[in-house]
Amino acid sequence: MWSEGRAPLDGRISPFDTDRSTIAGLDPELRAAVQAAADDAERDGVTLSVNSGWRSRAHQQELFAQAVAEHGSEEEALRWVATPDTSQHVTGDAVDIGPPRAAAWLGEHGAAYGLCRTFANEAWHFELATAPGDSCPAMLPDAGSRP
Repeated sequence: MWSEGRAPLDGRISPFDTDRSTIAGLDPELRAAVQAAADDAERDGVTLSVNSGWRSRAHQQELFAQAVAEHGSEEEALRWVATPDTSQHVTGDAVDIGPPRAAAWLGEHGAAYGLCRTFANEAWHFELATAPGDSCPAMLPDAGSRP
């Protein structure tokens, strides 16, 4: 668990590993919320890790290009991967949580920290979308639905 020196387990990234750009590049309020959630999840026996946080524009463009190749069109790719101009990861305002048990825990408890699932088709993607303790807004169907 993260309290044991806050070191990554099995290649997972600790939300406390601020030496990594994926964590350091997060909005400070988002990073603090994820860290508070990780501490509480650990008390519940769940180890929360970050699969992806901040991303460079170049990395986001690469992910989008891969999604276009995989899904056959930009329109279909946008359901799963945002462009560098619209990605909340590029601005440090989104985090992907793993493993699935941790994402489920955060899906259930995230509003207490202001963390909400944003897209119905991405159980791992969270953003600060409410005041801590308030209700999360309705999820969008997918990344391509963001206004």
